[in-house]
Amino acid sequence: MSWSRRDFSALLACLGLEVALPLKTRAGRALPFKLGIITDELTDNLEQALDFISGYSLAYCELRQMGQKNIMNAPQESLDQAKRLIEKHGLRVSDIASPVFKYNLPEMPARPEKRDTFRADFTDQDTGELLNKSFELARFFGTSKVRVFSYWRVEDPEKAYLAVRDRLAQAASLSAKNGMVLVLENEHECNIGTGKELGRILREVNSPSLRGNWDPGNAAMLHEVAYPDGYREVRGLFAHMHIKDVRKDPESGKLRWAPVGGGIIDWRGQLKALSETRYDGTMSLETHYRRPDGNMVESTRESLEGLLKILEEIA
Repeated sequence: MSWSRRDFSALLACLGLEVALPLKTRAGRALPFKLGIITDELTDNLEQALDFISGYSLAYCELRQMGQKNIMNAPQESLDQAKRLIEKHGLRVSDIASPVFKYNLPEMPARPEKRDTFRADFTDQDTGELLNKSFELARFFGTSKVRVFSYWRVEDPEKAYLAVRDRLAQAASLSAKNGMVLVLENEHECNIGTGKELGRILREVNSPSLRGNWDPGNAAMLHEVAYPDGYREVRGLFAHMHIKDVRKDPESGKLRWAPVGGGIIDWRGQLKALSETRYDGTMSLETHYRRPDGNMVESTRESLEGLLKILEEIA
């Protein structure tokens, strides 16, 4: 899809997003919202991922893996190279996608025990070191946001809630001392998985250093109506969000990842609502969806094209 500057000017005017523009690209075009992509959703080759992102005139990237390593374990040489490549492509880092709290809660471990799938193998004993490392990485890459989780989801998350809330409150206090903002993702495999659960904990911790990473796709996986129900619970409480879609498999009846616009989430309504509130936070396309041929780049392209089509339609 090819967008002219005039096309985007008209789109932005219709959406009322003049105050929420990302940096202009080298081509002089601008996209609505501060939109980026999680690089390893495209490929483990960072330069190729950045080529794709900048090729669509997006302004941001989200960092989770660096080559064959989780970013928390990446050698300084890889980090230096990544920073040079990001600057070369004229991009900004939206947040550090850390694995903090994406492991078992010691008092109430999930059964069977899980491990993060993004080349991370940490436990709660590593939390302090991980937080400090994530703050260093955020400063290095020029962002103030670090994504965190809420421990692997147990059978009854309510029983784990107080312990989860207290640990996140402590982490928010440390984040404040470091001038950082933790963005808590509602992850369907963690104890905070829906918009309702996310809104509750953010209000109770009540810290500007703990905001949300609103993920409608994850909420849908727990059978919450992501928009408008889930969004209603988190409106005004998040500084970052993930974009992906979900649909029901016609044969198994199970929920599967889908290209944006090809699932059950009302992305048209969600994006309109964000424009009405003049949302100024960042967004990352987190595809998860894979085409039958497994091609990650083309799967991401399909989702991104779906998203851009929706933006055009709601104008």
